[in-house]
Amino acid sequence: MLEDFNLIIATYRMRENDCISELWFFASELGDRSLDASKTGLPSLVVAKTRLDPEEFAFKMRERILENPFYFRYILKVTPIQSTVPATLEDIKEAAIRLAAIKLKPDESFKVEAHIRLSELKREEIIDAIATNIKNRVNLDAPDKIIVVEIIGDIAGISVMKPTSIVSVEKLRREAKRLKKKMMSDGELEQGTPSSDGLN
Repeated sequence: MLEDFNLIIATYRMRENDCISELWFFASELGDRSLDASKTGLPSLVVAKTRLDPEEFAFKMRERILENPFYFRYILKVTPIQSTVPATLEDIKEAAIRLAAIKLKPDESFKVEAHIRLSELKREEIIDAIATNIKNRVNLDAPDKIIVVEIIGDIAGISVMKPTSIVSVEKLRREAKRLKKKMMSDGELEQGTPSSDGLN
């Protein structure tokens, strides 16, 4: 498995190779022809390394989905990763605190999310180790930023970012549908509104 990754991608089971091809094609469109991606040994999960900023990569994906909801067929979710460290509690805590000091403004709230695969670390101990060392206000329902910990075996990927930086294809398809419906509704209202000339 690729260890120095900055993207984690969820896909359909048995479609990992198709997902990697789709990812590489999109990266090429953005000018990154050196993207590296690999299977993780876990079903439906792929990791990748782009030379682009991972959050910017995810933002471009978001834009593309809103323009064309079915552009991606095999990519289901993309999580940008800002740092990878050995999957020990101390290394994860130190990396998360370091990133939070850079990414979290004093008035911003946060919550910690931990997804653990092939590791004996406990979700609660990771969340506690990080949250108790950050002074910002915790908001579990609508945080300004989320501290994401993604563990795959002996590697942990960590990010501190806005919730919208994580790309869920299905959620964005629903958003695109809602926006299209709103635009059509607004267009109908404009067509049905009499002009000022018509009122005289």
